[in-house]
Amino acid sequence: MLLDQHLQRIIRKRLSEFAVHSLDVGPHRHAAVVAALAEEGLGARVDGLAVPDHWSNDAAIIVTRRAETLSNHAGQWALPGGRVDPGESIEQAALRELREEVGLELPENAVLGRLDDFVTRSGYVISPVVAWAGTAPELQANDAEVAGIHRIRLEEFMRADSPMLEPTEDPARPILRMPVGRSWIAAPTAAVIYQFREVCLAGRPTRVAHFDQPMFARR
Repeated sequence: MLLDQHLQRIIRKRLSEFAVHSLDVGPHRHAAVVAALAEEGLGARVDGLAVPDHWSNDAAIIVTRRAETLSNHAGQWALPGGRVDPGESIEQAALRELREEVGLELPENAVLGRLDDFVTRSGYVISPVVAWAGTAPELQANDAEVAGIHRIRLEEFMRADSPMLEPTEDPARPILRMPVGRSWIAAPTAAVIYQFREVCLAGRPTRVAHFDQPMFARR
């Protein structure tokens, strides 16, 4: 799947037609995350994924590994993001966090649309934004927050074994994981990526609020 204007038009149109479920933050903390679409470049350094020896313009999502020194969700897979500051819009917060975490500055018109708010077990309402990052040739991790930056091809999220669902005591709330290489990404990040896949790539208005998270992702 190439990162080209045709793909951009499709995703923008599908997001414009998607009825976003927004939530009252209430007692929760509010955070924005961004699914930034970029060229694969030299590839994702992810266990089990091949790394091309040339620059690839296949479409990919920028995903990070959180630093081990962080007090919350240390070492976990994540989309760039963080708390929405007073006076900020969700889109402004998402783009600011993208700049602060991976050194990528995008204009507000790079935002293609939004996905559903998602309530995490750790006390956040996450508001996901989808943005067009283009080639994004030079990314720089903020060492205080990010241990690594990865570009994961969109095709990886379309695998036949995706998503992975683990039953819980509540049959209506299975734990969601998205396989990547020989590893996997857990909800809540996996829930955002899965909904991105369904809405933006498959054209299906799939909801994800009912999915649960593994115990380690709740801290």
